[in-house]
Amino acid sequence: MPTPLAAFVAVPVKDLVNAKQRLVPVLTPEERQALAHAMLDDVLATLDAALPGATVVVTTDALVMDVARRHRAECLVERSNRGHTEAVALAQQEALARGAARFLTVPGDIPCVTPGEVRAVCAALGDDGGVAFVPSVSGFGTNAALLAPPDAMPLKFGEPSFDNHLVAARQRGWAPVVLELPGIGLDIDAPEDLELLLRRGPGTRSATLLASWGFPARFRAR
Repeated sequence: MPTPLAAFVAVPVKDLVNAKQRLVPVLTPEERQALAHAMLDDVLATLDAALPGATVVVTTDALVMDVARRHRAECLVERSNRGHTEAVALAQQEALARGAARFLTVPGDIPCVTPGEVRAVCAALGDDGGVAFVPSVSGFGTNAALLAPPDAMPLKFGEPSFDNHLVAARQRGWAPVVLELPGIGLDIDAPEDLELLLRRGPGTRSATLLASWGFPARFRAR
């Protein structure tokens, strides 16, 4: 029998080379890759501080695996580069196989997440289990999902996943807990998100990198 785990934290990451296509108008390909790398660094460092030894990165990318190992995160290697939903489903199966009591998933592009926010999500459910969600800043996406047990419900990502998750949870008899957390809520996808990152996360690796490239002055130049 597998040793029971209190929590299993899944971070699906496709690859860094082709990341963040919506930032093409403001960042070069090399900058997009470097920013994706820095954001993953920020997220994994925070998870390691909040829940040491609990993080599993789901990926096919060797560079992502290197980043994960530097932050003491395990790698769950997919056979092919599939979508976010499929990667999370694979991680849920792995969490069940290991006897995890709770399953938390967050994306690798929320650099402003804090250890306190991670702990707040994990504390959102009582001993009887349930489901909890953190919406994206837009209110349409789901930037964190906590399930106890890990197979409490299937998860499906892509806007409007947040409302869809609430509906699906209620259909299964759960009363979903909703937490609005600014760090977790800010996923970096579009150019306007970079300005929020600079304001909300000045101490992050990601914001420091943007500043080294001349942001926010580059916004004004545009």
